[in-house]
Formats: sequence, structure tokens, C-alpha cells
Amino acid sequence: MKKVINNQLLKTLFNQTRHIILCSAAGLVLGVLTTNAQAESKVTVFAAASLTNAMGEIAKAYESEQPIKVQSSYSASSNLAKQIDSGAPADIFMSADSKWMNYLQDKKRIDVATRVNLLGNRLVIIAPKGKNFKVQTDKSFNFSSAFNGRLCTGEIDSVPAGIYAKQSLVALKWWDSVKSRIIGTQDVRAAVVFVERGECDAGIVYETDAKVSNKVEIVATLPDETHEPIVYPLALVQGAKPEAKSFYEFIKSGKAKTIFIQYGFTPITTK
Repeated sequence: MKKVINNQLLKTLFNQTRHIILCSAAGLVLGVLTTNAQAESKVTVFAAASLTNAMGEIAKAYESEQPIKVQSSYSASSNLAKQIDSGAPADIFMSADSKWMNYLQDKKRIDVATRVNLLGNRLVIIAPKGKNFKVQTDKSFNFSSAFNGRLCTGEIDSVPAGIYAKQSLVALKWWDSVKSRIIGTQDVRAAVVFVERGECDAGIVYETDAKVSNKVEIVATLPDETHEPIVYPLALVQGAKPEAKSFYEFIKSGKAKTIFIQYGFTPITTK
């Protein structure tokens, strides 16, 4: 009788121990799965270099409200579009012009239903701090003699800022006299850096980029009618993670709009 009781007791203890072990294991697996899920809650944004400061602040504001990490890659819109077309794992794309968004749309690489023109900007001529010069933005002005040395802007055939810059120079009849002095950079931020260092005595960049540097000054604003409208389209990339929609909507929100305005961008729509 005593042996039977001992056997029953051992069996009960074994079952209780097994239950505890199974529950602990299940908890461990759940914890690992939860940790992995949290680690995977990341949205990757490819954005034009001129958006670096504004989008960085917008990402921080979003992360303070949502358990999702925003990973951003900034470069020339042309570089980013080509990377996305080659399969780079981007969820959201924000270009500095329509050309490169059209490029991805034609390649069926963006969700067309989510495409929206979000921001506008202005094109300015800059000089190193303390080395400004006078400019009159009309066809009769001899722009090439207004400054010495090189003129920096984005690559004139691919980088949006450079494309807009060439359009203005052609429209103002300044192109022929300065084209041999132009240094084309990989993106607009690089052009600002060249001017900051004095490696270029003049630059043509976006107003927003000029304003975030304390080492350059704006010499003149190029007339809007001398170039195509500066438009920043936004869209989700095909195959974007589900959580990307949340940040996409945040970029269009009133809170993000306020930040964009602080950096000098002009909101176009928030539909």
C-alpha cells in the first residue's frame, strides 16, 4: 500500500514538473518570437538628400509614438530609384522630382494608388559665407563675371537639383558662359559642402539646403518660371511591409507638415 502511494506521488510530481517545464519552454519560445517580431518592426525609407534634416526629425517624432523603427537612406533621387529598381529593400520612396518617381512607376516598382505630390521647394544661388556677390536674375545680367572659380550643383543630367539648375541657366541665357565651370556632384548636399569649403565660389541648390548650413549664404533666388516646378512626390514601394503604411500616413500628417515648413519646404497637399 505504501509503495502504491509513493508511486502515485512520484507520478504526480513528474506531471507537475513536466507542466512547469513545458510552460517555461512555451514562454521562452513566445518571448523569442515577440523579440523577433519587435526586431522586424522596421520601415525603410529612401528619400532625396535634401530631405535629410526634415525627415530625420519626422522619423524621431513617429518613433516616439509608435513601436516601429524608421531606417532612412538619403542620396540623389536618381541613385535611390535605381537601387529600388535593382531590388533594394525600401518600403517608402520620396523623390526630389517627378522624373525618378515616373521611372519607378514605369517599372511597376511603386504602388501608384499611394503616389502623391507632397512638397515644393525653391532654387537659390549660394556663395561661401562672407564671399557673396551681386546677382540680377535677368537675361541681360553677365552672370559668369559675377564670381570667380567654379559653380557647384547636382549632376546636371541625373540629379534633380542639377537638372533644375541647368533649366534656369538656359532660360536666363547664362548657360553657354558658365557650363565649362560647372562641377556636378552626386547629390545636392555634396554641392553645399563644396561651397562651404570654398572649393566652389558659387552653387545652385535648394533653398532648404542653403538654410541648414551656417557656412554659406544665399545670393539670389532663381525665378520659379525659369525651371520646372520643384515637386517632391511620395509613394509606397511595391511589396512594402504592412507597417510602412502607418509611417507613410504620418509623413502626410499635420505634425509632419509643421516640421517640413520649419525647414523651408512648401506643402502641396496632404490628401
